[in-house]
Amino acid sequence: MNSSKSDPVERSENIVLEGHIIDSLRLPKVLDEIIEHGARYKILDFQIGVKHDDESFARIQVTAASEDELAAVVERLQQHGANLESIEDAGVVIADRDGAFPTGFYSSTNLETEVRIDGRWLPVIHPEMDCGILIQDGTARTLAMSDVRAGMQIVMRGLGIRVTPIVKPAPEERQTFEFMASEISSEKPKALLIEQLARQMHAIRQAGKRILWVAGPAVIHTGSAPDICALIRAGYVQALFAGNGVAAHDIESNMFGTSLGVHLEKGLPEEHGHEHHIRAINEIRRHGSFAAAIDAGVISDGIVYQLVKSGAEYLLGGSVRDDGPLPEVVSDMLEVQRRLRELIWGPEGNDLVGMCIVVGTMLHGIATGNCLPASVPLVCVDINQATVTKLMDRGSAQSLGIITDVGLFIRQLAERLARSELPEAGGDAAPGRATA
Repeated sequence: MNSSKSDPVERSENIVLEGHIIDSLRLPKVLDEIIEHGARYKILDFQIGVKHDDESFARIQVTAASEDELAAVVERLQQHGANLESIEDAGVVIADRDGAFPTGFYSSTNLETEVRIDGRWLPVIHPEMDCGILIQDGTARTLAMSDVRAGMQIVMRGLGIRVTPIVKPAPEERQTFEFMASEISSEKPKALLIEQLARQMHAIRQAGKRILWVAGPAVIHTGSAPDICALIRAGYVQALFAGNGVAAHDIESNMFGTSLGVHLEKGLPEEHGHEHHIRAINEIRRHGSFAAAIDAGVISDGIVYQLVKSGAEYLLGGSVRDDGPLPEVVSDMLEVQRRLRELIWGPEGNDLVGMCIVVGTMLHGIATGNCLPASVPLVCVDINQATVTKLMDRGSAQSLGIITDVGLFIRQLAERLARSELPEAGGDAAPGRATA
């Protein structure tokens, strides 16, 4: 990077911003980042689009106290689509140990990224935040820290990296998109949000893309299992990521009609109901797998049953608090991360999900948001506003929030997309419908 003429110790670089940088607030965000990191800026060129759909352009000189501080600021600015004006190859360093990147590595974003190697811009395969970038066999791809092996070629922060921000919607889509993606509020009309989401889900399935659901135990406790089952049968659930609790209480509700010992139809605690979930888990463990338990008639319906019967992909990630756990729960957290990436990108790595819907879970929702590229629409639904906003705070800028009861949301979505599969319409009946 170039030395500033005003101070031989300071370092400066020019960055460029292009696109709808004003109405998307990318320009003010970039300037704020520069100031917050103790650097200075000077706007060298600023061209504002004349018409509403015209793009704007800005060239900004960024000055920091040292090379390292300037590199850190530029890395933050790249998350907003600000790229260095200088065109040079990216720095590459050989990893010196397993499980750790070289000092000064480039920390990736979930945005579309390219790195310049030997004079060519290589697209980074599987963009994901908080990873490194591996150069191997003429390709560039993200790499989790735990997967680093000594001898790997790792991209360093600085020159030769460019990031493309999320593309602004076409004019005819902008009003709907901006309404859904605007500041999260519990006062937004839920019916309109759900109607728009249903149309988007239908379009995604028409295009042959998969929909990933990330669920917490609230989907069972609120009596939403029959609605999830209807959506599975109707083809709107191709993959599901959840924890031991979701599967355990789903199976409990099928075997005993309760969730956490509370009868889902009566809303009253069952005598000895607190034992139901552990007895359900034990019975499945005795059979060794969900499929074996289904074949034996232990499970006759429910989310687990429908996932297995439909052939949908699923991943159950364990935690330290799990009872049992169920035989198909993955307790190795690094293995859960690897399988989650496979769930997102498909077994061959070329079948990226078209949408992700997070319902009633902060832990699994944030984990998924960390692994998703920014190009995948992410919808988070929870009664707690803090849960909904947490995903955006963690960097999943593409997330849309709906603050409402999870059970009501899933029910209304099923009525729009899978009405014929609901129990009252003649679809397979399932225990667990909460009465009003």
